[in-house]
Amino acid sequence: MTNPALAFVFPGQGSQQIGMLADAAQAFPEVVATFSEASSVLGYDLWDLCQNGTQEEINQTERTQPLLLTSSVALYRAWQAQGGAVPATMAGHSLGEWSALVCSGVLAFEDAVRLVRERGRLMQEAVPAGEGAMAAVIGLDDQAVEAACAESAQGAVVSAVNYNSPGQVVIAGSAAAVERAIEACKSAGAKRALPLPVSAPFHTELMRPAAEKLAPQIEATAFHAPETPVIHNVHAKTESDPAAIKALMVEQIYSPVRWTECVQAMASSGTQQLVECGPGKVLAGLAKRIDRSLSAFNIEKPEQLSDAVKAVAS
Repeated sequence: MTNPALAFVFPGQGSQQIGMLADAAQAFPEVVATFSEASSVLGYDLWDLCQNGTQEEINQTERTQPLLLTSSVALYRAWQAQGGAVPATMAGHSLGEWSALVCSGVLAFEDAVRLVRERGRLMQEAVPAGEGAMAAVIGLDDQAVEAACAESAQGAVVSAVNYNSPGQVVIAGSAAAVERAIEACKSAGAKRALPLPVSAPFHTELMRPAAEKLAPQIEATAFHAPETPVIHNVHAKTESDPAAIKALMVEQIYSPVRWTECVQAMASSGTQQLVECGPGKVLAGLAKRIDRSLSAFNIEKPEQLSDAVKAVAS
């Protein structure tokens, strides 16, 4: 049964850790089966990689993206198997939007694994290592961050790319321009502005070549109308037309993630309980900053999943 007050959110890059989901795999056969399915598509053992590989290996974007997609889908399948309520809405942060599309029935899991591996590869290739950068800006309003980026660009690319919560914005672009924008944000009164350990400037115009290369592959993949509405990063609205969803997933690669607006859209549509479906608890923390009235749950551990199933029973 659908719980009209329940939303599911799916994390993006940065939530990956060696050893993640180890407990869940022992408790839920769906986790093992989902990783096995992904491994057969990828041609390597994804479970072995995330349990026995190195952090450096799982931080390679073309591996990170299938890994996080698989983790989120595995936990959602475990949620379903445990009798968890059907959410009324879904959203994913950046890469996590692909997890939301799979769990809402828009596209097959195997197709998503193929596409996000290619998405990761193309995004990494779009800007040579060392030429792009990202930074987190804390304690400055959106307009001030945007103004700092505009004055720092000087003909290069730097822009706000993740509106994560009020007072927390990520900027990205060419390395020198990001460096200038960090200083400009500090001068404008930011509490902190610090570089992130990411090798490519995601969600900027510099990613447009990657989007253009991925577009034909997205176009050739079967997409369906969502069974559960998904709020999209690009405009913080839902979309039911498969062709429009394909276009949004291309545009998403070089457009900002409007996460604050996505969570606000959920809250205004009646969401009271939010489940973060994937490793970590970044999105649950952001949700509480965006709207204090929301109850947020994490389900990476078996006991967390069981407790959340009971807490959000429809």
